Amino acid sequence: QVQLVESGGGLVQAGESLRLSCAASGNIFRINTMAWYREAPGKQRELVADITSGGSTNYADSVKGRFTISRDNAKYLYLQMNSLKPEDTAVYYCTVVILPSNRRLCGQGTQVTVFS
Repeated sequence: QVQLVESGGGLVQAGESLRLSCAASGNIFRINTMAWYREAPGKQRELVADITSGGSTNYADSVKGRFTISRDNAKYLYLQMNSLKPEDTAVYYCTVVILPSNRRLCGQGTQVTVFS
């Protein structure tokens, strides 16, 4: 079993920064790709960024140049969010892909609220 715990969300003004963290525990050797998703009220959950075990990254167009995803092996996942905008307001979920089934597992989420 793998457990995920996110932290670092909060209430910030537009233009400010936040750093989200996700701590993985349990059978972390089964973790492959790690990602951050977000879900805003009334909208579908969307991919923000992901990072493979080899370090390759992928970002949603809406966050390119502002957000940076990083990981410490499979134990920690981070999302540095700069120049935050009100449209970044959402619950952010740490998500990992578990081998060998490629099943996705999500944490409980952390709220990010950006006001103008």
